[in-house]
Amino acid sequence: MFVSANDAPAIRATDGLPIHGRNVLRSPFLRFTLRRLCGSLLLVFLTVSMTFVLIELAPGDMVDVMAGEAGTADPGYIEQLRSAYGLDRPLLLRYAHYLQHVAQFDLGYSFRVNKSVVDLILQRLGPSALLMAAATGLALLGAIPLALLSARFADGFVDRVASMITLISYATPSFLIGLTLILVFSVDLRWLPSGGKDTLFSGLTGWSRFVDIAQHLILPAVTLGAFHFAVYTRLLRASLINVLHEDFVRTARAKGLSELRTFGVHALGNAMLPLVTMVGVQTGALLGGSVVVESIFAWPGLGRLAYEAIAQRDTNLLIAIVMVSTFVVAAVNFLVDILYFWLDPRIEHG
Repeated sequence: MFVSANDAPAIRATDGLPIHGRNVLRSPFLRFTLRRLCGSLLLVFLTVSMTFVLIELAPGDMVDVMAGEAGTADPGYIEQLRSAYGLDRPLLLRYAHYLQHVAQFDLGYSFRVNKSVVDLILQRLGPSALLMAAATGLALLGAIPLALLSARFADGFVDRVASMITLISYATPSFLIGLTLILVFSVDLRWLPSGGKDTLFSGLTGWSRFVDIAQHLILPAVTLGAFHFAVYTRLLRASLINVLHEDFVRTARAKGLSELRTFGVHALGNAMLPLVTMVGVQTGALLGGSVVVESIFAWPGLGRLAYEAIAQRDTNLLIAIVMVSTFVVAAVNFLVDILYFWLDPRIEHG
């Protein structure tokens, strides 16, 4: 392509970059994205480091578990095991050794099953993601219409009933909700299975397997999503009430728009921004709550695997689970921040 002398200033490099390249780097969206990405990576590093140090400083280790299961307390045997697993080295040296392996994407092996930690996590990551997605979906599915009704009839009978429902859902511990659901829907009514991800040795495929997994998913998803349903409902209600006093809502009503369109399009669309943020923030709470829920319902996810790793002092496995969980939380919050920036470009992220 021929370039005349008059065009030369337009492509002349400054500070090592063409003008169009500098314009890209000066983009508020790109700066915001890079800043959030660096913050997410730092969060993963700090969380993994703190977890490693806390586990190492806690009394006992995996050698104590192995020696107890072997029925021996011989000091020589215990020291031999610690030397074999590198637990006799200084803490800083073990930490540096671990970071070196992580940098090479090597998370080690689980001494309990003598299997790669990555393989174990990949086996459990799918069921956990399915449970979290179902719990979030059910929570939003219940929260949005209830918040709309509550805001539409604020301080009325419907609003008081909604407040009572969300208060009960918020205050009741998840293990109590789970056990109650099992007693009612599994033991008494026999409508739904009480645990597991699917029916063992059923040999189901296709649509039948999908239905079987869905039936096993309902109770743990409702249990895990109950708390978040209450949080989303109260947050969206408050946001809707604030939006309904804005000028654009009064203008929409003055133009003769129906209440359904005013609420469902204009008000709800603007009130959803805080809810989008909350969904991202609550990802960590979902992962934390899954430890209890997956244990109650024998759901084969990361939460149950983390509980087993804690009980067995499987350090490599536990730290890897924390790392993956932190990465998931950071990734979800990063995507939510990007979505928030895109939904409301008026927000200053400088």
